[in-house]
Amino acid sequence: MQTQNRILDDLARVASSAIGVAAGMREEIEVRMREQFERVLSRMDLVTREEFDAVRAMAAKARDEQEVLTARVAALEAALAKAAPKAASKAAPKAAKRPAQKRAKSASAKPSGTKKTSAS
Repeated sequence: MQTQNRILDDLARVASSAIGVAAGMREEIEVRMREQFERVLSRMDLVTREEFDAVRAMAAKARDEQEVLTARVAALEAALAKAAPKAASKAAPKAAKRPAQKRAKSASAKPSGTKKTSAS
């Protein structure tokens, strides 16, 4: 009976040491894989999560500002469209009141541009 117990004890010791070796191998493989992944990722020039979140927040802020500016431009264009017909109707009678002869005279009286030459 002791022979069987001794054999079982030896088998139990071998099995437990095999489990310990397997666990050690597992840890060693995990460390090597982690190192390899870190090496590959460092070569890929990736950004950190913090950098990504910061740029994402900046993009969202820029998008919001762009929407506000788009609405402002639309309001200004609408105001300009309302004001343009009024300004055009006021300018047209003034131009019609001035005689054609006076307009031609003022156009010919404008001095022509003369070029200045500089001595270098």
